[in-house]
Amino acid sequence: MENINEWLFALHIISIFFFTLGALKLGKEALCAWICLQALFANLFVLKQITLFGFHVTASDVFAVGGVLGLNLMQEFYGVKGAQKATTVCLYCLLLFAALSKIHLLYIPASVDVMHLSYTKILEPAPRLFVASLVVFFIVQKIDIKLFSKLKSSMTSSPFAIRNLISLSTSQLLDTILFTFLGLYGIVFSLFDVIFVSFLTKITVIAFLTPASLLAKRWITPKEIPL
Repeated sequence: MENINEWLFALHIISIFFFTLGALKLGKEALCAWICLQALFANLFVLKQITLFGFHVTASDVFAVGGVLGLNLMQEFYGVKGAQKATTVCLYCLLLFAALSKIHLLYIPASVDVMHLSYTKILEPAPRLFVASLVVFFIVQKIDIKLFSKLKSSMTSSPFAIRNLISLSTSQLLDTILFTFLGLYGIVFSLFDVIFVSFLTKITVIAFLTPASLLAKRWITPKEIPL
């Protein structure tokens, strides 16, 4: 199928849609874990390049948007402190994964091992990607939390979906530009394609995920799940 990537892209968005609502329904801890998982997925799968609508892009944009959507939902339902705590936990998980990936690669493989080279190809660029991700993540998430908080206080009569749309669009434009230059320079074929199409892709994802925020505010009643 020539358009298989476009169909998979739609399925990817739908999956993020329902998993985000499910995490919110389960409570603050589940939503925090979901945000962390999406940050890890975004960094792990960013190396895979695909053709989408005729452009060369990475395969992780949906995770990036889904993570920030989860962060905005965290702030909407659990306040700024909840979002800041989720950001701190996410940073910790990214550092942990980067360190353990490096240790994993240092093991000398057995003579019968056939997977070491595959792990090396996937995880060897991880230190650079994760350093870039940590820097960009810290900047973007801090800006997103402050921007969303400001929008919430100044647009009290506006629905969450509008505030979320403005916040996501701004943060993802910044995220796309910074991460592409810091993390992907010299790795991907075309930086321009990645920046231009990744942002358009993220805008598309944001537009489709907007109903998720509407459903969250109308139908979802988060509950606390004790650890």
